[in-house]
Amino acid sequence: MAASRRIVLILLSVVILLPAIGMGFIPRSRSAAVAPGSPREMPPTPPPRGVARHSSSSAEDSSSPAPLPPPSPPSHSSPSGRPMCAYRTMTVTPTGRTTDDVGDVVPRQAVSVEDLTPRLRSVLSESGMKDGVVHVISRHTTTAITINERETRLARDVEDYFLRICPPDERSSSDRRARGVRYLHNDIDMRPDGEDEAERCRINGWDVDDPASLERWRVQEPINAHSHLISMMLGSSECIPVVDGEMVIGEWQSVLMVDLDGPRNRTVGVQLMGYQ
Repeated sequence: MAASRRIVLILLSVVILLPAIGMGFIPRSRSAAVAPGSPREMPPTPPPRGVARHSSSSAEDSSSPAPLPPPSPPSHSSPSGRPMCAYRTMTVTPTGRTTDDVGDVVPRQAVSVEDLTPRLRSVLSESGMKDGVVHVISRHTTTAITINERETRLARDVEDYFLRICPPDERSSSDRRARGVRYLHNDIDMRPDGEDEAERCRINGWDVDDPASLERWRVQEPINAHSHLISMMLGSSECIPVVDGEMVIGEWQSVLMVDLDGPRNRTVGVQLMGYQ
């Protein structure tokens, strides 16, 4: 009986264990089991999306998509010339006048529009710059730089429009002075207003601590508050791109200097930055 019972238990063990081994719940041999404390074997990492899996099966290889090429770096057109940066100033004399004509003229708040485009093209050509920018900046507080059409009747419209917005002080030398209009800036007898402004006068060569020098400074000071205000509205600089040695502006555009307190000689700063 004991022998028969032993045979039955062995058969039951075989019946129970064989399916478990086949399904992978129990390792086939002791050597295949993972030793305690050792890292578990991780499943293989799938390849990146779009890259075919490697297989020894030729059928699988033929049905897998071809690997995608790596992305190309962005293309940038790089300048081939020598870098350059240069600054210079230009003297601008009112149209129809010479430098000597206006050298000693007391400003009377005359408004004029001067076309800088031909001279800027000449400066650009002399510099040899092929690609870059030209930065044009006013060197005065009563002139402005803008880009627009250079046309005689439009220049008159500009003058009329801005002088209606900011009419000249009744104490001004302008023919367009308006009765009852007075600006604080034009109270010359109350300037300089504070040590700060007095120091700026000294820096510019006026000894305002000396009564005679102070009086000379006040006499030559224009009544031009409206000119300052219009200049702020128009702006003091423009930056123009340069491609293949030419300023990139529209067919009817010109780079203009608007003088709001003339007639007198003015200076404009020009900086060129780019590649020759």
